Amino acid sequence: MPLLRTDSGTGTNDYFMKILAVGMNYPLHVAEMENVLPAELVIFAKPETALLLRNRPFFYPDFSKEIHYETEIVVKIDRMGKCILPRFAGGYYSEVTVGIDFTARDIQQRCKEQGLPWDIAKAFDGSAPVGKWISKNKLPSQNLSFHLNLNGKTVQQGNTRDMIFPVDQIIARVSEYFTLKTGDLIFTGTPAGVGPVRIGDRLQAYLEELPVLDFCVK
Repeated sequence: MPLLRTDSGTGTNDYFMKILAVGMNYPLHVAEMENVLPAELVIFAKPETALLLRNRPFFYPDFSKEIHYETEIVVKIDRMGKCILPRFAGGYYSEVTVGIDFTARDIQQRCKEQGLPWDIAKAFDGSAPVGKWISKNKLPSQNLSFHLNLNGKTVQQGNTRDMIFPVDQIIARVSEYFTLKTGDLIFTGTPAGVGPVRIGDRLQAYLEELPVLDFCVK
């Protein structure tokens, strides 16, 4: 996959490779979706066309009537690695942000009922808005709080201490299957509180109390 080059809006260029994501990584979200706690990491991928940057609007697709937000901590890999040990995983990323894993819930449910893969419910164009990158050295601890406001009201909030699989374990496990390269993004799972968006909505995401993402649905 070629590098995707974008202007981050901060005067520098960002280079992105692949987007990997984790499902069912917060117990309360697993419960709200009426699923069983996973024994293994649930991994899926999004193509580079899913990436939505610089607070550009998300255009509601015609193929779904039930697009849900899923707010997540996202890490950006800055070193190539394969079969990384958990104790070394922290050295493979230096920046984090908040992203949205948009999900076509109606399509996902239909695919699940038919025993089919549900890539089309997760990996469609624009389904991965990503916020401004923050150096992890500027954050107070490894237990990161984050939240999403929908039209000015907080609708989802979480903290990485509640993850079933912590970030370093995610990086280690993912790297067993995929060689991680500089610019890879990893979405680390969403807490409870997912819900629908509608045309005209404004979504604002925060890492700790830092605003990192602010865009509208059109």
